[in-house]
Amino acid sequence: MSTRKPNHESTVYLGADGRWHGRVTMGVKDDGSPDRRHRSARTEPEIKRKVKKLEKQRDEGNAPKAGRAPTVAGWMTTYLTDIASLKLRPRSLDDYWSKTRNDIVPGIGQHRLDKLRPEHLERMYRVMLDEGHAPSHVLKVHRILSRALKIAHRRRMISENVATLVDPPSLDETETNPFTQEEARAFLEAAAKRPTFMRWIVGVGVGFRQGETLGLRWKYVDLENELFHPQWQLQRLTWQHGCTDPHACGGPRHRFDPCPDNCTRHKGYKRGCPKPCPPGCTRHASTCPERQKGGLAFTRPKTKKSRNPVPIPPPYIPYLLEHRAQQEEAKAAAGELWEEHDVVFARPDGRPLDPRQDWEEFKELLAEAGIDDRRLYDGSRHTAGTILNELGVDMPTIMEILRHTQISQTRRYVKGRSTLTRDAMKRIGDTFMPPPQGPTETTTETTDTRTARARRRRRVR
Repeated sequence: MSTRKPNHESTVYLGADGRWHGRVTMGVKDDGSPDRRHRSARTEPEIKRKVKKLEKQRDEGNAPKAGRAPTVAGWMTTYLTDIASLKLRPRSLDDYWSKTRNDIVPGIGQHRLDKLRPEHLERMYRVMLDEGHAPSHVLKVHRILSRALKIAHRRRMISENVATLVDPPSLDETETNPFTQEEARAFLEAAAKRPTFMRWIVGVGVGFRQGETLGLRWKYVDLENELFHPQWQLQRLTWQHGCTDPHACGGPRHRFDPCPDNCTRHKGYKRGCPKPCPPGCTRHASTCPERQKGGLAFTRPKTKKSRNPVPIPPPYIPYLLEHRAQQEEAKAAAGELWEEHDVVFARPDGRPLDPRQDWEEFKELLAEAGIDDRRLYDGSRHTAGTILNELGVDMPTIMEILRHTQISQTRRYVKGRSTLTRDAMKRIGDTFMPPPQGPTETTTETTDTRTARARRRRRVR
């Protein structure tokens, strides 16, 4: 009688090398051949446990695909190049690439996907925090990695997404610091002395994001119906190589040795000396003769709700008409040097305003107005939401003006003022507590004496 196992049944045997071996049929490979997986162990109970685990994965449909799993670095490159690039916005994709190159690959890039463990991620996060990275930065890295591992698990490259087993650092919500009404007036008075006055009127008064303000074009400004249509935003994107050999193209700018301790070349860098280039570096695309997909570019806002029209305050209309007339005069004066981009807020040669210079001008205006330092977002979008709330506008209306998808997001943008809080508590106090009574005045004098009181006490006894 034959001792051959039936088809698709697992096999366990003791090999000539003294180890126990198990072979499990998992299905069929892409080329049509049987997919037989091999496991080995020192003892028979151990190999049986491994075989049962494989059989369970096969029966539940969670078995990883055949073949050697890629490294984390290899899979992140595949994920960002072929998968994430089809869905993410250009700026978001740049951010994913940056955090992958600078954090994920140096931290766990050499681990195989199927060998990755939760403690590897926890150790990487701890090192990042010790190096001074903010918890929000570490949390973003965790989300990027978790998304990439989720796709790998969905495609059965790994049996489990280990990122779901790790608790990322807790994130404290950033404290907003919008302008008060007095600070907003002082800021706009300082901005009125500059050619970019209308840019700050729109940013502070309407609550546009920086990219939406700088990317606003006359085509999408309906002065007749008093509507802004924020269909596009201006963003600075990272350049990409257009050549066939990115590593050789960036050769003159490669730096493989770290800077000395007393480095003076990068003395003015806020984040210190840049890290050395990794082996096979493909960066420095800004110097590529065939560079592409970078620089200042018009991109779509992130959500459909962000493209909803926003009413223009009627007092703004005369100033916008005057601003357009001044721009036509500047265009005629520039002549052939004018570059037509149809932007509402342009440089003297017609090009869009640079977001970096715009940010620097915001800081200068803060100093001129005597306002303490704060984020550009606080001085525009958060300020608009907070002042609208102070003027008695309800939350659903503020949500529509700021074009949020959820009202909970709007509530994070609106900061309560201590003056409004004190006024509210005074009113509730007046509601529940009676007004204090003044001191009463006695109109009759008592005739009782000390002797009479003593006599009454003796009578009682």
